[in-house]
Amino acid sequence: MRLFKAIRRFVKYARLWTFQWLLAPVSRRSRRKRMKRFVEIMGVKAHDRILDLGGHPEIWSFVDIPLDITILNLPGAILARGSALHRIAYVEGDACDVKGYARGDFDIVYSNSVIEHVGARTKQVDFATVVRRLSSRFWVQTPAKWFPIEAHCGMPFWWFYPAAVRKWMLRRWRQKLPAWTDMVEGTTVIEKTFLKQLFGNAHIYTERLIGIPKSYTAWSNDSGGRGQ
Repeated sequence: MRLFKAIRRFVKYARLWTFQWLLAPVSRRSRRKRMKRFVEIMGVKAHDRILDLGGHPEIWSFVDIPLDITILNLPGAILARGSALHRIAYVEGDACDVKGYARGDFDIVYSNSVIEHVGARTKQVDFATVVRRLSSRFWVQTPAKWFPIEAHCGMPFWWFYPAAVRKWMLRRWRQKLPAWTDMVEGTTVIEKTFLKQLFGNAHIYTERLIGIPKSYTAWSNDSGGRGQ
């Protein structure tokens, strides 16, 4: 009976596990490269005060400069972990309605693959407003819809399926993986033009893999050249 249940579980989650296993090394390389670019473009210095909206501590392992990091996330959304290099504080809150902080409290506001998860366009506007209110130096990254494999569900060209097809697939997935399906369904991809509208005069950096846009980053550092 245990063997039968184990086999059923493996088959049930095989596609998702396979996708995550194949994606893991690519994700690590992308994050390492992205964080190196972040440090270079933003001129990050030791003990800069960073506000990470909706983030997790793992991403900061790719930065070898000691930083003072505050990670703000929803209640229960993150497991607090210490760091041998960085000083990390964990705060519960809503990244679209941050309270208790003012402009000047942080040197840089940072966010990696969060803005597409906050909700509808109005919530994304709220998120961008919070970022720009808290600092003139910010780095906000989001996946590009043009990348052939969608970063959250692993489906090829997911955003180009008819809405009815996506809804049908989501209904089927929810029977097996309800929480994961809610995450996929709650993702609202942001196009480059709208990202530019959200962040006004910010530069837009396009991260590419084999020439294909993989993500976009809106950044501002009060100086420097425009992203490509």
